[in-house]
Amino acid sequence: MIVRENSHPKLNRFPKRVVLNNISLLLLLVWLDCSVGMLLNFATRSQRFRAFQAFQMIPSNQELVDERLKVAKAKKEARLQSSKESRERNLQLKRLFHGNEINRTQGNNYTVPDMYAIKVSVCKELRQDLKLNGREKRGRFFVEVGSKGSQSLKGLQMELHAFFRALRKSTYRLEASLPILNKDGSLVVASVDDWNNFESWDVACDDDVRKTFHDAENFYENNKDIMKRASLLLRVSKNPNAPKPPPPPDYLENMANPDDTESMTMLSFYAFPPGTIQFPDEFALQLRNKWKPFHALGRVYVAREGVNAQMSVPSNVLENFMDCCKSIPELGKWMENGVNIDPKPIPINDFATAGVPINGKEAPPFRSLHIRVRRQVVADGLDKPLDWQVAGYDMPPLEWHQKLKELRNSSENKAPILLDCRNKYESDMGKFDMAEPLNTENFRESWDVIKERLEGLDKERPVMMYCTGGIRCVKAGAYVTQELGFKNVSRLAGGIIAYDRELNEKFPEGKEAPLFKGTNFVFDGRLGRPITEDDFAECVTCGAETSLVSNCLNDNCHKRITQCENCRTVFHGTCSDACRQRIFNGRLLPLKNVDDIEPKETKTATLNKFENLEDYSVGYSSPPPSFYREIEYNTKNFLPSGSHMISGVSQGRLLTQLASMTREGRILELGTFTGYATACLLEGAANAGDAMNYKGLGCKQGGPFVMTLERDARAFDIAAAHLKIMCESGLGEEGAEFACALRGKNAEIANVEDDSVNITYNNMAGCELVKVSDALATLEAMANASLDSSLPAPFDMVFLDADKTRLTEYVEALLVNDYILKKGGLIVVDNVLWKGLVLEANNGVGNFQRKEDTIEQEDDSIRKKRRARKLASKMHTFNSNILMEDRVEVVVLPVRDGLSVIRKK
Repeated sequence: MIVRENSHPKLNRFPKRVVLNNISLLLLLVWLDCSVGMLLNFATRSQRFRAFQAFQMIPSNQELVDERLKVAKAKKEARLQSSKESRERNLQLKRLFHGNEINRTQGNNYTVPDMYAIKVSVCKELRQDLKLNGREKRGRFFVEVGSKGSQSLKGLQMELHAFFRALRKSTYRLEASLPILNKDGSLVVASVDDWNNFESWDVACDDDVRKTFHDAENFYENNKDIMKRASLLLRVSKNPNAPKPPPPPDYLENMANPDDTESMTMLSFYAFPPGTIQFPDEFALQLRNKWKPFHALGRVYVAREGVNAQMSVPSNVLENFMDCCKSIPELGKWMENGVNIDPKPIPINDFATAGVPINGKEAPPFRSLHIRVRRQVVADGLDKPLDWQVAGYDMPPLEWHQKLKELRNSSENKAPILLDCRNKYESDMGKFDMAEPLNTENFRESWDVIKERLEGLDKERPVMMYCTGGIRCVKAGAYVTQELGFKNVSRLAGGIIAYDRELNEKFPEGKEAPLFKGTNFVFDGRLGRPITEDDFAECVTCGAETSLVSNCLNDNCHKRITQCENCRTVFHGTCSDACRQRIFNGRLLPLKNVDDIEPKETKTATLNKFENLEDYSVGYSSPPPSFYREIEYNTKNFLPSGSHMISGVSQGRLLTQLASMTREGRILELGTFTGYATACLLEGAANAGDAMNYKGLGCKQGGPFVMTLERDARAFDIAAAHLKIMCESGLGEEGAEFACALRGKNAEIANVEDDSVNITYNNMAGCELVKVSDALATLEAMANASLDSSLPAPFDMVFLDADKTRLTEYVEALLVNDYILKKGGLIVVDNVLWKGLVLEANNGVGNFQRKEDTIEQEDDSIRKKRRARKLASKMHTFNSNILMEDRVEVVVLPVRDGLSVIRKK
C-alpha cells in the first residue's frame, strides 16, 4: 500500500509526530474510560455480593426460634440451679440444727457447727418500694462460721437474698450492729424507730464484712454465759447514693390512663431503616418495654431489615404512642407515611366482639401484644436482598385517587399498568377499578407473575401498584425498579388503609365515591373492613356474591372462607356439610366409657412385659421390596421432624399381609403421611385381587381399592409422588431408583393442586388419595351417607393412624352402621402402646399425671414428656373402652409402637 501525504495544505503544517501523539492520547482516554467503567462495575458487583453474603448469614425463622428457646432454657436452668442451691442450703441448716436433737435422743455425742445468728430489719421506705410481704419485713437467718457469707460482701448478700428475695432487684445500704441482750440472753430486736439507739457501722466491702463478724465473735466470747452463739443485727435501708431513675420520657408526661379509653384505634406501620437493625432480639425487647405503658395490643414482626406492625391502641393515648414511635431512631423518620390509622375507632364495648369468632366464641381483633423476631418482616422468597430505599415514587392517596380518575381516559398503549400486589383471597374481596390482581396464594409467588406481566413492555411505561398497608409494595417496587429496570414506578402511600382514611377526611359523608370497591382484607381478628357495599367474592357453599370472610368453625378444618350471611347461618359458620355435622349435629354417640361399666373378671386388660425383638423378627421375615427403603430415606430428607412416624418394616409387612387376606382388597386409610403404609396396603389389595382372580380395575364401587385421607398438604404431595412411581415403575429396583431420584440436586416434589389423585397399581388395584381438612368430619359424613358425591362401597379393612385424641370417635363412626366397614371387617389402630407409657397409665390408677404437668414449663424436653404422658393416658383410655365394647373383638399386638386389630362383629 502506498501512503501519501495529505494534499490539504493546512493539514500538512502539523508534523506527523504531533498527529501520532494526539491519536495516542485519544486511545489512552478511551482505555481509561473503559477501565473506570470496569472498576465501577466491579465495585457495584462486589457491593451486591457482600450484601448477598450478609443476607445469606441471616438466620432462618426456625433458627431464630431455636436460639430463643435455647436462651430461655439456659435462663430456666440458671433459675432452677439457684433454687436448688438455696433449697440445699436450707436443708443443710435443718439437718445441722435438728441433728443435735436426734443424736441427743439416741445418746450420741453431737454438736451443732458454729453458726452466726443474724437478725434483719428493713426500713419502711424500702419496704414500700419493693412491696415486701410480712415475712420479708424482718427475719433471721444463719451463716456458718468460715463460710463465704462471713468472709465477703457478695457471700453475705447471697445469704441475705436467700431469705429476702425481693432485695435482689434493688440496690440498698447495709448497716451492722452488735446486739443488745435481754436478761435471758435473747436479742433486743431493732425496730425502725429505735435503730438510732444502736451503735452501727456501714458494711460496704469485704473488709467490713470480716470486721463485723470478728466483732460478733468477740462479743460472743464476752457473753458466753448467756448467749447460745455469736449474733448480729443487720439493717437494710434505701441507698441514698444509688443513681436516681431517669425521668419519664416526654411522651409519657400528662398521659391519660389507657384503661379509661372509650375506644380502640386500629393502626399499622412499617419501617426499613437503611442501617438495618443489628440486634433484633434486643430491639424487640426495647419495643416491648417502651410500649408497655400504653396497654397496646397487636402483632409486630422485627427483623434485621426492619419492622412490620399491626396494632390496636387505646384512643386516648394514641398521640402519646405516636410520639413514642417517632422517638425511636429505628422507626422515627423511617416509618414510611408515618403511622397508618384506621379511619373508624372501635368503641371499647364492641372491641371484645369486633373480630371473627374463634371456635364459636366471640373474639377481639387482638388479644395481647406479640413482638416476634423473624428473618424478614415480609417473607419475599428472593434469593438476594434489594435496596428498599429505591422502590419507586410513594404516591400520596389523594394524588393516587386523581391519577386513577385520569386513567379511565388514557389510551390503552400509554395507560399505566395497575397491579394489585395482594394475594388472591384478598383481591377477591375488593379491589380498585381497572386493577390487575396477581392472583397469588402468597407473596413469595409474586415475582414470576410480575415479570411475566411486564415482559416486553417499554421501560418508560408507568407502573402503579398497591397493597393493604404499603409494605409489600415497597418490595415489589424495588423489584420492578432494580431487577426489571422500569423507570416510572409508583406505589400507593400507606396502601388501601391510608387511601380509605384520607378520602374520608377530605370528602366526609361520601361526597367523593371511592375508587376501591368492596372490602379491604386486614390482618387482624376482623379479617375485613368494608369500604363500599359491593360484593365480589363468591360464597364457598352456594356461590352467591359476598364480602363476608371468616374461618371455618370446625377446629380441625379452620380454613379461611368467604360465606354469605344466609349460608353462615345455615352451615353454622362451617365450610361444608361434613364440618357442620362435626361441630353441630353430634349425632354419633361415643363408645361406652370404662368408668360407666362394672368391670368383669373375664375382660381384664393385661399387658405383658416384652424385650425388644424387632430386629430378630425382621431378620426372620421376608424382606420388603427396596422401594420402601427409599420412602424412608425421602421422608427423612423432606420431613425430618416426622420421619419417626412411618410404619417401618415389621408393621408395614404386617399391613400388607392383613390387606392380602381381606375378601375383596378394599382398604380405607386415615392418615396417609408420606405413603409408606399406603403402599403396603395397596400391595396387599393387589394380592387379594390376584387371589380371587379379579378381572378389571378396582374402583370406589367395587374390586381391590385403597382410599386414603390426609390433611397435611406437604405430606400429601410427597405421598402422591411415591405412589405414582410405585404404579408406574413397581416396587423393585426401577421404582427404587425413581424414588431415590426425588432426592436429586435439582429435583422437586410437585405441588398437587387438586384435592384428590387417582392411580392404578398392577393394572388392577385402584387407589385414591384425598386431601381433607378434617378426616373425622369426612368419615362421619360417609357414615351418615351425606356426602354430595357417591359413597364408596363398604371396605374390608380400615387402617387408623390419625388424631390420637379422637380415636374413640373414629371407631364409633365405623361401627354405627355398615356404610363404611363391612361386618367382619378389620380396624387396625396404630400407636396403641405409645412408647410403652400406657403401662404407667395403667398402673398409676389416677396418679399418672406428675407434679410438673401442672406447672407452666418452658423446657422443651419437659413439655414433650408431659405431652407424651397425656397422649399415653388417652391411648390407655381408648384401649380400655374398646375392650369393653360388645360390638367388636380386639387383640393388641406389640409390633413397633403397638397395633390394635379390631374385628367388627
